[in-house]
Amino acid sequence: QVQLVESGGGLVQAGGSLRLSCAASGSIFSISTLGWYRQAPGKQRELVAAMTTSGKTNYADSVKGRFTISRDNAGNLVYLQMNSLKPEDTAVYYCNADGVTARGTDYRHWGQGTQVTVSS
Repeated sequence: QVQLVESGGGLVQAGGSLRLSCAASGSIFSISTLGWYRQAPGKQRELVAAMTTSGKTNYADSVKGRFTISRDNAGNLVYLQMNSLKPEDTAVYYCNADGVTARGTDYRHWGQGTQVTVSS
């Protein structure tokens, strides 16, 4: 089992910055990818950014050049630095962990979410 706890959301004006943090605990050795998704009201949850244990990153086109994902060396902290925020970035942001259990079963875990609101 992996537990994820996000922090760092809040209200910011357009053009501002926020940094989200996510702390993973439990079976962190089994995690292959840590990432961030978001869900705006009335919309589907979408990938924002993800990073594998090897350091490979993947970003949504809408955030490329503005958001940066990073992980600590221990592999249990993941960050999302969000710059040049836009009102359309307003959403609940969820930390996500993908991995494989000791029995070889794929899993996906989610944090509780943190609200990001960008005012115009």
